[in-house]
Amino acid sequence: MLSVAYERSLYIEGAWSEGRARADVIHKYRQRPFSAISLAGAEDVARAASAAAKAVEQVPLSLGERCRFLRDLAGLVRQACDAIAPTLSAETGKPLGEARSEVERCAAVLELSAEEGRRLGGEVVPLEATKGLENRVAFTMRAPVGVVAAITPFNAPLVLLAHKLGPAIAGGNAVLVKPALETPCATIELFALIERAGLPAGYAQLLQGGADVGSAMVTDPRVDLVSFTGSARAGEAILRSAGLKRVLLELGNNSAAIVAPDADLDEVAGIVCRQSFGYAGQVCISLQRTYVHRSAVERFTELLAQKARRLVVGDPERPETNVGPMLREADAERVERWVAEAVTEGARIVCGGQRQGVMFQPTVLTDVKPSMSVVCQEVFGPVVSVIPFDDDDHVAEAVNAGPYGLQAGVFTRDIDRAFALARRLRMGAVMINDGPLFRADAMPYGGIKSSGLGREGPRYLIEEMTQQRLIVLNLKSPAQR
Repeated sequence: MLSVAYERSLYIEGAWSEGRARADVIHKYRQRPFSAISLAGAEDVARAASAAAKAVEQVPLSLGERCRFLRDLAGLVRQACDAIAPTLSAETGKPLGEARSEVERCAAVLELSAEEGRRLGGEVVPLEATKGLENRVAFTMRAPVGVVAAITPFNAPLVLLAHKLGPAIAGGNAVLVKPALETPCATIELFALIERAGLPAGYAQLLQGGADVGSAMVTDPRVDLVSFTGSARAGEAILRSAGLKRVLLELGNNSAAIVAPDADLDEVAGIVCRQSFGYAGQVCISLQRTYVHRSAVERFTELLAQKARRLVVGDPERPETNVGPMLREADAERVERWVAEAVTEGARIVCGGQRQGVMFQPTVLTDVKPSMSVVCQEVFGPVVSVIPFDDDDHVAEAVNAGPYGLQAGVFTRDIDRAFALARRLRMGAVMINDGPLFRADAMPYGGIKSSGLGREGPRYLIEEMTQQRLIVLNLKSPAQR
């Protein structure tokens, strides 16, 4: 029996409405429906895009109004944390404490977007320095791109929406939002708060659905910018179909860390454990490959396995739980299959490796090869491989191998080694004495190669979601006046 139903789960032109069909939302641990939503059709997408374009054109918001709305919304999100967190935990499967942290972080990103919006400005262009242009005065200002399509993933639906919605609104844009079909409920609750905060009709639209709805948003001629977080395959499809509009993509990774022989092995093992198995490894910057200097690899593997065995796997609503379920049983089955294939090819399971339904035990592998799926592809599950290395040149080549380039980590006390590796690693970011899962909301975040295009982080995304407009004044000289 459904505990919560969102029959009116589309928010268009400042009003809630029903869609053309319904879909159940599955409780990820109990594996049964706990809610239901209605789905958008092509006509809903067209209506939402039209309303968004109309809002930006006819009801422009001042910078002060945009920033006040974001601050007010952040306050409402904080007040609603205890109500939203259980819904977020149920639909994502993440432990309740992590769900609360995500709600709080959502509010913080909205506040940060307001702060960065207040700094939105241009610059003077010194045309008068050019002979013959002495009477010209030029400056730039930032203008909204218009309508932003924001497509968010299942694993952090609130905070990743805040990272798109906050900068979009701060920049003066209207937004079409499509959450993942598997995790729509917390986003609906956020939109109820958006309505309470008084955002004018048309500036934020909520559309529910799958790839068909996303495609309709991406290809709509009224959409000026697409911001997508998800798989590399879906990102490539969006890039091909978007046409002449801006596309920002935050895609996958095959995250790696390098552990030098001088690192504190016990401390690093704790970081690797948290960053490999948090949210069952279902984060694009989860740590998947750990390269440890051969002189320390045996001791490090033992420490990591000890910590992994102490993790509590189970019901995310229980306070002692560290690792909850994967999104679908099919995902857990895929991880199980990849681990079994690796073992067949010579890998050794140090701990874990077992699946029970949607639950997969935190798994540490050794004796892996670069060609194994658990090494060369994105596992997106609670599996980490420990790989020995002998010198920095070869380990840098190993980390750089493959199509991804989002974030990596380096653990060492040697500042020269740290800088040398940071220069060698082809990544969007390199963390020194931390793993690749580290992300602060104020920092520029994004990758290279198949890991994406553009940068998130409110300051940087506001720049991406606005365009430079040049103003040139042709002034009369004193003799002409």
